[in-house]
Formats: sequence, structure tokens, C-alpha cells
Amino acid sequence: MEKSEEKYVSSGPLRLWTESFGYQQDPTVLLVMGSAAQGIGWPDDMVEVLVAAGRHVIRFDHRDTGLSDWVDFTTHPYTLADMAADAEAVLDGYGIDRAHIAGASLGGGIAQWLGAHRPQRVLTLTLIMTSPMGNEAGPAWARAVAGLDPDPGELPPPDAALIRHFMSGGHEEGADETWRLLNGEAVPYDGAAARRFVEASLKRARKPGSEAQHDLAGRSMTEDRRAPLSSIAAPTLVVHGAQDPLFPPRHGQALAEAIPGAELAVVDGMGHAFFSPGLPRRIADLMVGHTQGR
Repeated sequence: MEKSEEKYVSSGPLRLWTESFGYQQDPTVLLVMGSAAQGIGWPDDMVEVLVAAGRHVIRFDHRDTGLSDWVDFTTHPYTLADMAADAEAVLDGYGIDRAHIAGASLGGGIAQWLGAHRPQRVLTLTLIMTSPMGNEAGPAWARAVAGLDPDPGELPPPDAALIRHFMSGGHEEGADETWRLLNGEAVPYDGAAARRFVEASLKRARKPGSEAQHDLAGRSMTEDRRAPLSSIAAPTLVVHGAQDPLFPPRHGQALAEAIPGAELAVVDGMGHAFFSPGLPRRIADLMVGHTQGR
């Protein structure tokens, strides 16, 4: 693994843990992780490929995760826009005006928000296993739980087995089973890597359980999230798994169709996780090609 530098940056009253790799004079790739996941969720293999290709890479812990500060959501609720402001604060903390922004899952929504509302900070967007930031998933979930078909024109709900797992509280009882379901069965699942990530995350967590508040922020459909994705001018790559059980492929297709000139890369067998051998490097190669010369 490349030598890294860890430091804290300020986002308003909050301190956020960050880690950078490579040389700051190289183009920066800011990696924005998904809901309830720490920055270390971006695999080292992916970082290595990016740095070897001449990229300066930054990953960070969202508020309420890892070594970053936690928030009392009851008294200080926050939204996707606040999490996007945290991502901007990370760039500010490194003195970086513009960067290639890559977001996974909820991080992809944050990246879209930056592309729509802070275009001056964005060189390119890479949106991985995510959905349009204005998509309100709750009604589709409710209909799926009730055994009803989706409404016409509605983006599809998660896989039925995954919904049963979440509704039964299985995600709270065993993280390994959750990651196995998210990975899917079409590609190998590296359970040992998933367990190492879960164990490392527990050791690093300043306030275990606070990461669940990301779900509250993610479900808050504020007006700024309804900004037209057609306003995004940054060159955009949408990377989506052909077997994604949380956001079925139609989500990635809808996202690519909404952003002018966006390229859609559907990865055979990929689910909603990075825990399949070789997959992080494959995605990193796509990111290298997308950011090359931009």
C-alpha cells in the first residue's frame, strides 16, 4: 500500500478524519463513501491503482462514522447537503479547488449534489452503485413490503431477499450476512475481507451506532435534491453492477440518462459491494480512464 498521510480537517464545528495518498501536485480524486460506511471502505487495491496512475487520492470518514465527530441528530438534524458540505471542507482542508469526485451508494448522491450545486469544485464525476439523488425510494419499498408491484415509471425496489433481511433486523445481527447478500452470488464473495473491514470499523468507531443516522439524512428529500440532473456539466461515468440487489440496474440507467453525455459502465456480476476479488481494481481502471487528461 502507498504511504499515506492522515489528518483532521474542519467542517464548521466538526472535525473530520481524512487520509491522502500520492502527490498533491497530481490531479486529486476525492472518494466519498456510502451510508454508514467509514472511509476505509474504499479498498486499498483501488487506491493503489489510482495512485500508480498519477492520482492524488483522498478518502475520509463522514460525520457519524469512524474517527470523525458525531452529531446529536435529534437536536442537530442534517441532510445530504450538509454531508456534501463536509466533502467540500475536505477539499478546502487540502487547499484543493477542484477534484475528480467519486461516490459510492449514498456517496454517489453526495457527488451528484456537488455536480449540480458546486460545479466549480468538480472536474469529473464517477457515480458507483447509486441512484438519482432526487429518487424517493420509500414508496417503492413500502409497496414491495406489501407484496405490490412498483408503480409505472417508478425505479425498482431492492431484491426481495434483501428487503426481508433488513425488515427482519438481520443487518443488525450479522454484518457478514448483510455483505454477502449485497455482494450477490454472481461473483465470488471475499468474506474474510468483509470481516476484516467490519472489525476494523468497530475498532475505529468513536461512537458506534451513530452511523445509522445517515439513513435519516438519506431519506430527507429536501428541495435541493430535486435539482435537475440535466444541469450537471462535469464529464460523468456511471458504474453499476448488473446484479445490484439494493439498486437494480435500472437505477444506474436512469442516472446516466438524466446527466448529459454520461457514460454507463455496467459491470457483469457486480452487486452492491466491493468484496469480490479483483473488482476494486476493475473499477479503479474505469476511473483512471475516465479521469485521464481531464
